[in-house]
Amino acid sequence: MPQDYRVPHLTTALTGPLLELEEHLLNHSHAIEAWFRQEFRDTPAPFYASVDLRNAGYKLAPVDTNLFPAGFNNLHPDLRPLAVQAAQHAITQACPVTDGVLIIPENHTRNSFYLENLYTLKEIIESAGYEVRIGSINPEITEAQIIDLPSANRLVLEPLARESNRVGVAGFFPCAVLLNNDLSAGRPAILEGIEQVLMPPLDLGWSSRYKTHHFQHYATVAKRLAELVDIDPWLITPESVQCGEVDFKNPASLERLATKVNEVLAKTGDYYHEHDIDCKPFVIVKSDSGTYGMAIMSVQSADDILKLNRKQRNKMSFAKEGLAVDKMLVQEGVYTFETVDNAVAEPVVYMIHNHVIGGFYRIHTGKTATDNLNSPGMHFEPMSFQQSGVLPDQSQGPDAEPNRFYAYGVIARLALLAAAYEIKYSKTAKPD
Repeated sequence: MPQDYRVPHLTTALTGPLLELEEHLLNHSHAIEAWFRQEFRDTPAPFYASVDLRNAGYKLAPVDTNLFPAGFNNLHPDLRPLAVQAAQHAITQACPVTDGVLIIPENHTRNSFYLENLYTLKEIIESAGYEVRIGSINPEITEAQIIDLPSANRLVLEPLARESNRVGVAGFFPCAVLLNNDLSAGRPAILEGIEQVLMPPLDLGWSSRYKTHHFQHYATVAKRLAELVDIDPWLITPESVQCGEVDFKNPASLERLATKVNEVLAKTGDYYHEHDIDCKPFVIVKSDSGTYGMAIMSVQSADDILKLNRKQRNKMSFAKEGLAVDKMLVQEGVYTFETVDNAVAEPVVYMIHNHVIGGFYRIHTGKTATDNLNSPGMHFEPMSFQQSGVLPDQSQGPDAEPNRFYAYGVIARLALLAAAYEIKYSKTAKPD
């Protein structure tokens, strides 16, 4: 059995509403599971995803959904059987005839943390009974390269090749191709028009995807779940507004962004006042596409935008791969009132297909409850999902370990469902 982990301390006097939320989820768990089963049958889940959650005591909501997760090495090894079983199911669903999986990774040949993640992902799929090889689109990889990892394991990267309408590596062109590259730098021509099953599809890479679309779908499915369990959808939904194109060197553009910031602050403030929440509203301004915690800032007033210095403006103007940020998302800030050893923490939940397979707490000793924790200096502590996070313990209180983790799993799967709808409607136009 997985090792027990304590639930991080919730350092707020405002725990009542969250306990009520968790209690609603516990009391309606059978209906919730039936609803998810129907939803994922009609709208299949992506191969995998990770979801960053924030627990404010009065609210539990997702703030980011990553469809190319890169932290499998941070999951507790005792939970590996859950991941293996889920991977086997997901691959069988996607390509029943395949006996191999080709992984296309990021170009992080010098990032040992990412490479450890890649090794763990490869090991999970191999344990599910599939041959796995890794085909890199990095132009520096021109022949098979053996990389010795800090864990004492070895990883082999091979150059990706294309033969007719299939991609692979020397002598290996399987039906299933798994992207572990978020395509921030664009859609590789070598992957266009291939006949293999590509998981997730190219349209879900950051060169095509906007977070606005995701949170639009999330708001829709969250409202339906809220009706099912009789809660206010605001308790599980972050207000999210797309700002359109933003030029951080243009004062008029910053004025438009500041106006959106004021709108979200006002809406949040009204709700706080209505429900006697004694907190100061804040917002998160972040790139509407991209990941790795880049081009993101916490803002408590419109003046914070108007008074950005040159260094701050430059930092917000570029994301991963050095690409310019063209659109911004203004999102209601959700406090994280969970702490581990007095350091702020937020749960990150990992899923393969529609199964919760574990997660970890992202912890940062140098940040506050309103900050982005996905930044240099963070560290991780695995959390142990009892029974895969889908079987609450009705004999315990709503904040007991299995029940808190069940609440995490419900909200994470809700974000996963929103991602499934993104795939379903990925051919539609991007938001303006």
